[in-house]
Amino acid sequence: MLRPVSLLPALVVVVALLGLGGVPPAGAAAAPATTGQTTGQATGQATGQSTGKAPGKASARAGAKAAPSTPLSVTIDTLIPSVIPAKGEVHVTGSVTNRSDETWTNIHLYAFASSTPMTTTAELEGAAATEGDAYVGDRILTEGTYDSVDELAPGDSAQYSFAVPRSEIHVTEPGVYWFGVHALGFNEDGGDDFADGRARTFLPLVPHTGRSVDTALVLPVRRLVSHAPDGSLEDVDRWSGALAPGGSLGALVELGTAAGSRPVSWLVDPSVIDSVRRIAAGNPARFLGPTTDQGGESDGDQGDGDASSPSPSPSPSPSADTGDDAEPSPEQVRAAEAAQSWLDRLHEGLEGNEILTLPYGDVDVAAAAEHDPAVYRAARKRSSGQLEPWGLPTRPAVSSPSGYIDGAGIRLTEPDATILVTDRMFGSRAPAVARTAGRTLGVTSSGTVSGGPGPGYRLSPVAVRQRIVSEAALRLLTPGRKPLIAAFPSTWVPGSTVGFWSGLDLPWLHLTTVADAMQRTGVDVPVERLDYPDSQRRLEVAASTFAAADGLARSGETLQNLLTENETVAAEVQDEAWTDLSYSSRPRPLRARTSADGSRAWIESQLRSVRVDAPKAVILSSGSGRFAATVTNGLDQPVSVRVQALSDPPLKVAVPKETIELGSESKTTVLLSASSSAVGIRNVTLLLTDTDDVPLGSSDDVPIRSNRVSNVIWLIVGTGVALLFGAIIVRLLRRIRAARRTA
Repeated sequence: MLRPVSLLPALVVVVALLGLGGVPPAGAAAAPATTGQTTGQATGQATGQSTGKAPGKASARAGAKAAPSTPLSVTIDTLIPSVIPAKGEVHVTGSVTNRSDETWTNIHLYAFASSTPMTTTAELEGAAATEGDAYVGDRILTEGTYDSVDELAPGDSAQYSFAVPRSEIHVTEPGVYWFGVHALGFNEDGGDDFADGRARTFLPLVPHTGRSVDTALVLPVRRLVSHAPDGSLEDVDRWSGALAPGGSLGALVELGTAAGSRPVSWLVDPSVIDSVRRIAAGNPARFLGPTTDQGGESDGDQGDGDASSPSPSPSPSPSADTGDDAEPSPEQVRAAEAAQSWLDRLHEGLEGNEILTLPYGDVDVAAAAEHDPAVYRAARKRSSGQLEPWGLPTRPAVSSPSGYIDGAGIRLTEPDATILVTDRMFGSRAPAVARTAGRTLGVTSSGTVSGGPGPGYRLSPVAVRQRIVSEAALRLLTPGRKPLIAAFPSTWVPGSTVGFWSGLDLPWLHLTTVADAMQRTGVDVPVERLDYPDSQRRLEVAASTFAAADGLARSGETLQNLLTENETVAAEVQDEAWTDLSYSSRPRPLRARTSADGSRAWIESQLRSVRVDAPKAVILSSGSGRFAATVTNGLDQPVSVRVQALSDPPLKVAVPKETIELGSESKTTVLLSASSSAVGIRNVTLLLTDTDDVPLGSSDDVPIRSNRVSNVIWLIVGTGVALLFGAIIVRLLRRIRAARRTA
């Protein structure tokens, strides 16, 4: 005899099926019990206390702490179309994976949909933040609208596919609806009506209309750039992974090129392109060789002067000479090939599209406004012509990865720069375009950045696309139809691009550029009303990092002044310094300062390879004299130096005014003149400087003794000598007279 409580699950299912006017699908006797479209069962899914759940099994699962709460992981890989159609079917494909340590059998994959639309962005944002196991819609149980998987062992995956007729999606009101997939199966304890795996997304319903919403999609080419002390790139292995088709940079470029003729806006940090070019050239160290035309013959093609050039090239050679005779390793070859392939694909993606260039190195604009505004202006000037060799027009732009820029940073930018900020800076009523401090701001959607709802990967291509479509649909249904600007996260790895762009081919969604989307009168907003959280202020690149970067740049200038035939190393070092001030350095402040300090130490070691050596001591027998010092060049490049002398008064030391030219690994002698008006020992410090009289770091001390005597002493000595000679003469005369008398 069955106990009354055990009859309840069957009664609930019967009531649900009768309410649907349907019959159990084929194989339903073997399928897990399913919830229908009843209020009581909906509540049970939301609370986890459904009376339709088999008694005894609930407690069994609750005690299995080692098993995940949803042992089956479900993905939605394709969703066609991206909106609820007027007629036809919604096709869904994806995968189901067994994440538990037990085998699951007879797994059914059901679609579910909500019945009440979301009509505001606030509702959509709230929905995206709901718990992954919350009830959001009823399952569609009609025969033929679901798929099944016979068995999944631990760790195994299987594909599913089904189509849901429009007639089974019982919605009529315009807006955005929940849509997703539930997986229900059996394990050794049996089955129940609670989903063992879930995947959720948004699906809008938009009535036929002649209107459209301008939608601009921004693809960011930005990444942390970190240099080793010798100027080569660090983490080349990670760069190779990022540049590969499945990496963050590789997948982003694949997404951009897959757009075809559809307009996209690229947000580019030129330092990333330069870094990839360096990898394509073998990741050479900082180049100190000749870059000038000497005697009618250019030595600029020796070593890797071209590869390390700051200017981008459409096709740098992966086999460029690095100045090292050693054969590149297989890893270096693969990295170079991956870098060159990525450059070629990027070039293809950029052609014909809007290109927004960031300040070189993606300099932290807010921090620069506070610590050193000249850094921003110089980095902006540096980036302005970086893509000219590709023949691609660009527009200056500013955008932080978080979307936040403070008022000082906004004022620092050029009036014609494209400034992208997050809608979170404006509160609940964010405009699409704003005017503040004489600048025009394009307001990006923070919702599209966050992607779709969980569980699962919120930034999967389908999740992001459906969030874009849903955000655009709500703007279409809202008076004013403000444009949508979606700036993708810089760390986003899109994955498969199948169906991403085709799902955006909607009659009411007009893909355009950022410039076109901003072609409207902006809403005036006082700069003081813009929200810039303290958390962002605390993350800004610190003043100490700016000081370290400045010290690095100045050492690069000194090194170039030292090198006779090199005219590029200062610019190369300056580029490195800017990358240490990047937004990407915010989470890694110590690494940025260490990078700058390490490069500066390397440069200073090169400077110390050129030295001056003074004699042990110098003795002046009179008030003046000359002595020699030796200047040695330990570098394998010619250098130009000057000698300076610092002495204690009244000692004066004169040095040659002309510049001393030294060949590689050579030395020369320099004659200096010293004079003193007093007797005693005075110290002289000899130092080497560059051609701008900036000390190189090498110095040597020499004591100089002056034996100069006064005029009185010379008078006494002279008198004594005169008396001596007088006495001698008198004595000689006396002898002569005596000799005459005896004769």
